[in-house]
Formats: sequence, C-alpha cells, structure tokens
Amino acid sequence: MRSRLLFSSLFAAMSLMSVTSAVASELTVSVEVPALDVAEYHKPYIALWIENEKGESTNLAVWYQLEERGQKSDKGEEWLKDMRQWWRRIGRETDMPVDGVSGATRAPGKNLVTFIEGKAPLGKLKKGNYVLMVEAAREVGGRELVKVPFVWPAASEQSAKGKKELGEISVSVKP
Repeated sequence: MRSRLLFSSLFAAMSLMSVTSAVASELTVSVEVPALDVAEYHKPYIALWIENEKGESTNLAVWYQLEERGQKSDKGEEWLKDMRQWWRRIGRETDMPVDGVSGATRAPGKNLVTFIEGKAPLGKLKKGNYVLMVEAAREVGGRELVKVPFVWPAASEQSAKGKKELGEISVSVKP
C-alpha cells in the first residue's frame, strides 16, 4: 500500500512537471551575421541581452573567441570590452565564461537561439516591456548596436535591421 502511494505521488509530480514545462513561454531570437566582402574578415563578437523599463539587464548570449589554434583560450576575453554598450551595462560585471551564455563566434548566416522561461539564462521575467539589445564588434571592422522592443509574454514578432556588422535581428515571443 505504501509503495503504491509513493508511486502515485511520484507519477503525479512527474506529470505536473511535464505540463508546466509544456506551457513555458519562449523567446526566440534570430541574428543575421552578414557576409562582408572585405580584405581581412574576422568573425564578430556578438552580445545579446535584454533590458526592462528600469534599465535592468539580463545576459542572454555572448559569442566570442573561445579557442586559439584549436586550443581553449581566455585570450578572446580581452576584446569583449569592444562591445561598448554591453560592456558598460553588463559585461564588466560578468565573470566570463558563463555556462549557457558564452559561445563561440558565428560565421555569416542566420543564427537562431531559443530561451525558455524559467530556465537559465532567461529565468523568470515579469510581464512588461523589454528591449532586446544585440551588439557586434569586429576586429578590423566596425561596431553596431541593434535594438528590438518586445512585450513579455504577449505573442509577437518584431524585427530590426543593422546597417553593416549585423543583418536582420528578429524576436519571436510564444506565450
């Protein structure tokens, strides 16, 4: 009898967990890294973060050089401050690398990342207005910051386009 009760409790808890995760809101971000026709091309460092109406920031992703000649290296961290807005608002207080946030630079093309409510790095967002901030800096290149406002957790799709270092940036919210 006792084992049957324990099994029933375990089954109920597992069912509740699967229902809860099935209804979690999602924030999907698409970041286009344009192919540039330049003499010396380096993949850009890119930071993605969100800010609420109070200016409080949440780091979503930071893509930078994690390896040098096939070996793990922290040398790439030296240049993170080239993403000036990210560095001033959130970067200098962030001890890199951050599990689930740090990643390697991205080649030209569209890069899709999805963040789930309640899971790192998105966490639990309060309802409200937010701005997705995407900043890129490239060695022997330029810098660019693209902002895309969105409402959480209302279903929506918003986008903005960079001028040189970033292409189209889009945000999709699924409640």
